[in-house]
Amino acid sequence: MKKFILENKDNFWVGSFPALTAAGFVNGCSSRLHGESSLVAGTLNLALHVGDEPEKVLANRQRFAQSLGVDPLAFTTCEQVHGSLVAVVGQEEIGRGALKLSDTIKDTDALVCNIPGVSLLLFFADCVPVLLADQRTGAVGLAHAGWRGTVAQIVKNTLQVMAQEYGTRPEDVLAGIGPSIGACCYEVDDFVRNQAVGYESFFRPTLPGKYQLDLWNYNRQLLVEAGVVEDNIYVAGVCTNDNVDLFCSYRAEQGRTGRMGVCLCAR
Repeated sequence: MKKFILENKDNFWVGSFPALTAAGFVNGCSSRLHGESSLVAGTLNLALHVGDEPEKVLANRQRFAQSLGVDPLAFTTCEQVHGSLVAVVGQEEIGRGALKLSDTIKDTDALVCNIPGVSLLLFFADCVPVLLADQRTGAVGLAHAGWRGTVAQIVKNTLQVMAQEYGTRPEDVLAGIGPSIGACCYEVDDFVRNQAVGYESFFRPTLPGKYQLDLWNYNRQLLVEAGVVEDNIYVAGVCTNDNVDLFCSYRAEQGRTGRMGVCLCAR
């Protein structure tokens, strides 16, 4: 079984983790192709917070939802602030941020849920999407792990909240690390490295005071430390900076870009 696939569904490209799909979890990573956007023409921007026309964003979300077979009104989003807070999505939170930015869940970078069919939706343009699916309980977690979230160990926080709320055991969890900037393209400085005490091995020195940061394996290590079985961790291995023809990349596009959406549904 492939770790990650990108397939064309009725002229709409979407990526997914076959292991999560086989376990009954709807999951999808959008590409930038075949969309409507006034920010970058022809791209499938799914975020309302980047200055795009809301009507076009909602049309793009409709297409993404249709490709996954989910209800776009049940998309539940959060205001991603490069932190490490995790919000629990209950009945009252379903659909927050689906149609307007003003009611999204504030100051949060990960969502967890155990209500079947509820679609968690986060947005990315180089940062790391981490999908967590509990095979035993059907609960899910979705985290936004840029360098700040990774250093703050947001994936561990998400698993802890899933354990507290739903009784999730790490050994039952399938994890996907989605398309994001790879170590090949992600240069950081001493300031970033000095935040990651104990994880310096994921920083490869290049020039003096400069390093290539491997966020994929950094987050994989955090998942293993939290008790997730290594064979249950699936890394897409797709660098957004190197594949800007397919995915949004904040770094490659110098900040003027939309956001791909990553969706995960509780079973």
